Amino acid sequence: MPKLLQISIEVNSGSVGRIAEYIGKNAINNDWDSYITYARNNMPSSSKLIKIGTMYDVYKHVILTRVTDKHAFYSSEPTRKLVKEIQDIKPDIIHLHHLHGYFINIEILFNFLSNADIPIVWTFHDCWSFTGHCSHFENVCCNRWLTGCFECPQKKVYPASYLIDRSKDNYSEKKHLFNSVKKMMIVPVSFWLEDLVKQSFLKKYPMTVIQNGIDLEAFKPSENALDIKNKFNLIDRFIILGVASTWTNMKGLNDFMLLNKLLNDDEIIILVGLSKKQIKCIPSNILGIERTESIQQLAELYSIADVFINPTYADSFPTTNLEAIACGTPVITYNTEGSPETIDKKTGIVIEKGSIDCLVKAIKTIKSNGKEAYSIDCRIRAMKFFEKQTKFKEYLDLYNDLLSNK
Repeated sequence: MPKLLQISIEVNSGSVGRIAEYIGKNAINNDWDSYITYARNNMPSSSKLIKIGTMYDVYKHVILTRVTDKHAFYSSEPTRKLVKEIQDIKPDIIHLHHLHGYFINIEILFNFLSNADIPIVWTFHDCWSFTGHCSHFENVCCNRWLTGCFECPQKKVYPASYLIDRSKDNYSEKKHLFNSVKKMMIVPVSFWLEDLVKQSFLKKYPMTVIQNGIDLEAFKPSENALDIKNKFNLIDRFIILGVASTWTNMKGLNDFMLLNKLLNDDEIIILVGLSKKQIKCIPSNILGIERTESIQQLAELYSIADVFINPTYADSFPTTNLEAIACGTPVITYNTEGSPETIDKKTGIVIEKGSIDCLVKAIKTIKSNGKEAYSIDCRIRAMKFFEKQTKFKEYLDLYNDLLSNK
């Protein structure tokens, strides 16, 4: 029985954690043995789980990063223990996801991977792997990553450093470490991201795009929509929904605040994923809901919404867009990175980034046409392009190809 080991910061939680879970479950269903690591959030999983370090290790990594900007060069002992577990498991494929997030030491990990005769698959969910600091740079129009990072304009943005700017050295060391692996397949989650990787210091590696998939049995139009509307006193309201795991201005939080001032009396914004502090600070006419791990609750909220708005300034391929259309709800998104790839003209509207005027006009268009004009096409698109069994079978096919070539 072949063995798959995925290195992820979380499992069955958040978009990347759920992707890792779906991949593992698909592998198990095809007679593979599946292992997934996690350092933070973990929900029940079909795979065998490996804990990397403790929350103390994570917090220590955070503090050191804030001072030195050496993100992903700490967590040495947890990474050594992980390497020992990998050696004991002897996986046939190692699949990497996010390696940022204050949980792993990339120097120790890649020194091991460069000498291990194990095919590596690395899914790129963002740009961090080929920059000296940031995970996204389009929002500040920075092209330093093409030739070598320095004087990072986003030093204080995740993974934030408040003192030292080490972007030049980080870039050089990541370039060396990540190019040391002999057998690696890079999997960007969007065609937009693939184009960037082909221009980066990792362009020598083969790559194939596998867009994200979702569970269409979980994310589907809810039969309880009317009950949910009654629960929140939303009958006869035009519902505008926003969802994020963490709300920041980069995700469009401030844009929602500006939009809120321009709404009609029968229109209401619901934001899911706010912190308790944010809920206390938002205008009283916005319905704020904390982050939820309940897929059923998310599907119900997507289902009652008349439109899902994703005013993100940085996102390689947002699964929230997919979840919305799977529930029959049209999407309005900024023309940001890979976000426009998730919809077409029958399922939503792509608008100029940061334009609140365009956002208002797009909402009026959806409202005038009626949600029912989009719902069937939304569900069809989700079923045609983003069904998880189909999408994650592409990973299994990739694993088998790598093993046959080996």
